[in-house]
Amino acid sequence: MAIISTAGLARTFQTRNGPVDAVHCIDLTVQPGEILGFLGPNGAGKTTTLRMLTTLLPPTGGAATVAGFDLARDPGGVRRRTGYVAQSGGVDPQVTVREELVTQGRLYRLPKSEAVARAEELAKDLGLADLLERRTGALSGGQRRRLDIALGLTHRPAVLFLDEPTTGLDPGSRADLWDLLRRVREEHGTTVFLTTHYLDEADALADRLVIVDKGVVVAEGTPHALKARHAGSSGATLQDAFLAITGRGPAPVDTTPVAV
Repeated sequence: MAIISTAGLARTFQTRNGPVDAVHCIDLTVQPGEILGFLGPNGAGKTTTLRMLTTLLPPTGGAATVAGFDLARDPGGVRRRTGYVAQSGGVDPQVTVREELVTQGRLYRLPKSEAVARAEELAKDLGLADLLERRTGALSGGQRRRLDIALGLTHRPAVLFLDEPTTGLDPGSRADLWDLLRRVREEHGTTVFLTTHYLDEADALADRLVIVDKGVVVAEGTPHALKARHAGSSGATLQDAFLAITGRGPAPVDTTPVAV
């Protein structure tokens, strides 16, 4: 049984110049334990879809179930079973890593002792144990992203949504996060749904890719299959396949290394 299923999922925004269909009709399924890469050019509807699936934005059409809960009828159930890591974290720079993790646990209604224990567990698992007493404002870019993911995993979600999780990180920090996400899936069966503009990241990390453009799904399959089908060879790059499918390149990303 699919852990995420959408049918005709849509979102229209009303503007002074008339309605804008940010997401026109998204049909997709994601299987439990899958790492799904959700790709597309700027303006394709990726983040809007992600925000709908995480209950941050109500759909204006279609239907979806996430982790066994109907998106429209039981958004609270969806939130209890999902974690979300946005493009930019929202931690308080004045508090410690420990305080952030414990507070997140308490927000998910964990008893104080359980929230403290969960903070210790996550810190150990995500390489933050030596940083528990450090203020979050003093963390490096890679350390902050590990903390963001730890916060998203506090309540042991069935599905972890990640919106461009490695943007701005240096290659070493990106590779560390890839290993972390693989381990989270392998050890806990967590389904990972991520958007990224790094096509090498999608190629290396995702079991399957869904490519959207102009608010609809235009291609899906394994990285190997998409390269063979759309770029003429399994030896082609995912960039070649992406360009063939969308006619556009991915949005430019800042590749300036961030100190870690």
